[in-house]
Amino acid sequence: MNIEAIKSIYVYEMARTRRTLLQSVISPVLSTALYFIVFGAAVGSRMEEIGGVSYGGFITPGLIMLALITQCVSNGSAGIYFPKFTGTIYEILSAPIAMTEILIGYVGAAATKGMMIGLIILATAMFFVELHIAHPVLMLFFMVLTSITFSLAGFIIGILAKNFEQLSLVPSLVVPPLTFLGGTFYSIDMLPPFWQAVSHLNPVLYLVSGFRWSFFEISDVHPAISLAMIGIFLGGCLGFLAWIFRTGYKLRP
Repeated sequence: MNIEAIKSIYVYEMARTRRTLLQSVISPVLSTALYFIVFGAAVGSRMEEIGGVSYGGFITPGLIMLALITQCVSNGSAGIYFPKFTGTIYEILSAPIAMTEILIGYVGAAATKGMMIGLIILATAMFFVELHIAHPVLMLFFMVLTSITFSLAGFIIGILAKNFEQLSLVPSLVVPPLTFLGGTFYSIDMLPPFWQAVSHLNPVLYLVSGFRWSFFEISDVHPAISLAMIGIFLGGCLGFLAWIFRTGYKLRP
């Protein structure tokens, strides 16, 4: 494996974060902090506890997951789209670098950025709500697995996107609604039976639920099922990327 090639791509992508610090880090952290102020402190102080957890604490895992997924998809898609847009992708493809090494470099950087944002938001949340992490190792495992999975999904979007509108479609119009309807601000036990069944079709429910269990040991779905669903999505992304690399679809003219 060409470690130097992976390192070069990874370092270049991480440097792009430093050049766009306001957009890449400060903006999502400030946006999420507003959620904590409005829903955690203002609204949460008037809400009943859910499963023995304060409302502000209850929504924290979902808000972290919202920022994590959005950033991983955005960074994963932008990382491969811009080389396609500028034409430099052909220089990378013609270099003595395997597609798996290209993938590791770009996805590794996107996942790292997502993890950084998630951990910063977690630290920020502690200023607004009282948090107790029951299973910190499992929490980090959920974050790492989610970061890698959705960075892969973003990488796929970046390959398939034909323009900037398609590039931003999923992070702006798909991820937020799925996260909000995936139990971020409520437990699906509060819903009528029909809508509970519909909620189980939302893949983000399993991410938020499993991540919340690592904090408070309460969840709408068993954490083992949550891990299995993430594993299935991860396997699907890897399988689709393997097909793209084998055929060169959307990568080679």
